[in-house]
Amino acid sequence: MASGKTSKAVRSARASVVVKKPKPWGTIAATLAVVLFAGAVFGYAYYKWDAKHDKEQALAAFTPSADNQDPSGKIDGVEKVDYSNARGHVKADKRVAYDKFPPFGGPHDEVWADCNGRVYASPVRNENMVHPLEHGAVWIAYNPDQVTGDALTKLRSRVEGQNHIMMSPYPGLDRPVSLQSWGHRLKVDSVDDVRIDQFIKALRQNEYTYPEVGASCDADPQTFDVGSPPPFVGTPPGPDAVPMNFNPAPEPSGSGAPPPSGQPTSQPAPSSS
Repeated sequence: MASGKTSKAVRSARASVVVKKPKPWGTIAATLAVVLFAGAVFGYAYYKWDAKHDKEQALAAFTPSADNQDPSGKIDGVEKVDYSNARGHVKADKRVAYDKFPPFGGPHDEVWADCNGRVYASPVRNENMVHPLEHGAVWIAYNPDQVTGDALTKLRSRVEGQNHIMMSPYPGLDRPVSLQSWGHRLKVDSVDDVRIDQFIKALRQNEYTYPEVGASCDADPQTFDVGSPPPFVGTPPGPDAVPMNFNPAPEPSGSGAPPPSGQPTSQPAPSSS
């Protein structure tokens, strides 16, 4: 009898232990945290995708096509100039008598600035920066006294890792930001202006608006040092500056074919006027 009572007591004790076993709150909390974290990650990813989708939808009207060759016409404030007869190349010791600043077309240096996602820390010579525009690039210039900190970071994010676009400070710029493509310019007061992205969408590598379709944006390291580019010159061009209508015919190559697109060509020395 004692043995039976003992067994019953043991079973009761075991049952009591099982009933009173604490819940694994630590495991539950950890699982809940993982679920909440995953939900937050998914929610953020969806938010970013949705924002990107909305942005793409908003910019769709500015995508160039055969039926919409120059969408920049829909952007308020864009200046347009026909530079089709002003594409002469000059040497490094010459200046061009630009009449608009920053310039966005006209004669330019035979050596182009690197324009594949290039962010220049210092101002670069106008003549070298205009040449990439002929290759379909967009140049973002900014006033270094007015665009700093987060605003500068926002501009950089539009350039870095992208092809056919470059950015540089422009001392004395009369507005905080100025965007240039061949024959087109837009000045804005804020880096958050929606027209910045519209301009880039409409004109970067727009085959209908620039002369040398397919030209390279990679600078030749033997002729252009991206770490130490030709410096910006802020003084007005002198009387010996190359005129804006300088547009000599390219010298024929030995085979009679025109020089490859995007390559510097030998030009007769410009006359001063």
